[in-house]
Amino acid sequence: MLETKRLILRPWQIEDAESCYRYAKNPNIGPKVGWPVHESVENSREIIRTVLSAPNTFAVVWKQSMEPIGNISLMIGKQCNLTNAADEGEIGYWLGEPFWGQGLIPEATKRLIRYAFEDCHLKKLWCGSFEGNHNSRRVQEKCGFHYAGSEVREWPLIHKTLTGHIMSLTIEEWRQTSCRKTV
Repeated sequence: MLETKRLILRPWQIEDAESCYRYAKNPNIGPKVGWPVHESVENSREIIRTVLSAPNTFAVVWKQSMEPIGNISLMIGKQCNLTNAADEGEIGYWLGEPFWGQGLIPEATKRLIRYAFEDCHLKKLWCGSFEGNHNSRRVQEKCGFHYAGSEVREWPLIHKTLTGHIMSLTIEEWRQTSCRKTV
């Protein structure tokens, strides 16, 4: 479990399926990050069992209500879409739309970056966003990531070819930013 001022990052639980569905059924979320909208509470329950149970995958829990309102993950080495290096990782996240614009995902991302570099001893992190997902790119910029390139590829879960913009952050860059001091 990881904690910030307003959030708890903890493993997903089967009991979180209703909250997961409440936010993941929104078509403004999944397709923007490469997965289909959730179709039912049972669908969310199955995704918790099969996808969100992966190591270093956390429910973003808002302390004010103790409800899971999103997800943040750290994929390391071969788990990543953007690297295979054992000392590198990739961060992915989503947040329920009612919570957008409050700085919650930058807060969670900064905490996960600290975990990745200090506890997992990674040397470099990657993060991506699809063309048009300006909010996600802005999160990455706020957290110290810088543009590393773009790629066009098929995303099989949503049956679309999308342009992804890739950002990176090294441990040396992170050590030099004020971002690490704010978590």
